Amino acid sequence: MKTPSLKKIDPSSSGKFKDRELAELETKKLLKKMYDRLYLMFAHNKFSLLIILQGIDTSGKDGTVRNIFSGSNPQGVRVHSFKNPSEEELRHDFLWRCHEKMPESGFTVIFNRSYYEEVTTVKIHPEYLDDQRIPDELLKDKKFFEKRMERINEFEKMLSQRGTVILKFLLHISKDEQKQRIEERLKDPSKNWKFSPKDIEERKHWNHYMTAFDEMIEATHTKHAPWHVIPSDKKWYRDYLTAKVIEEALKGLEMEFPKVKNRKIKVD
Repeated sequence: MKTPSLKKIDPSSSGKFKDRELAELETKKLLKKMYDRLYLMFAHNKFSLLIILQGIDTSGKDGTVRNIFSGSNPQGVRVHSFKNPSEEELRHDFLWRCHEKMPESGFTVIFNRSYYEEVTTVKIHPEYLDDQRIPDELLKDKKFFEKRMERINEFEKMLSQRGTVILKFLLHISKDEQKQRIEERLKDPSKNWKFSPKDIEERKHWNHYMTAFDEMIEATHTKHAPWHVIPSDKKWYRDYLTAKVIEEALKGLEMEFPKVKNRKIKVD
């Protein structure tokens, strides 16, 4: 199975599309099929779906959730955005706060950021480990983050063996595109709330993030939990490609609507 790499994928790509309108038309068709399959999965009640969205600041995680899942059955879909861990979360292992949010049978759960922050952002900012109360001898291990990624692989394998379909998306944007999006947030009063000075500070670590993302993908791209690097400079192509991947994954599941066993039941 070929492992995707940010270095080999153009973030400004639009694939086979030269026309935005055609891509949006195709996306609508895909979303209709996807919604129907999510409804079937909810009724079938044996499989579940975990979607993980990762990416640098302004890469479009919120927009992907909004544009792709706005028409799905709200009863069967939940979204969790993981911010800075709480005091209680810091006292547990790094997977704990995500594990309790995993989808039960029939449900779809979307993670806006996830435990993958612990092998990317924390790798770039190791000072974040200070609050996790990890013994010094463990922190000194040169393979500390490698072992975390091994734990992730084991964790995801366990989930898949329970019937959870895991799809991981790295939303890939260019540095120039990020600059434009940050400037839009500053210029548009309705988007000012999205701006954080931290976004500008983190741009200084751009190359380190790209390296960390590639190392993460290399170590955790598996058959049961594959990574998909999505070119995301063009939001409309991002939405098309994400919907296509999800629809194709659901299409491969053997599902059917439950049938009433006793058809002789009378309704008075």
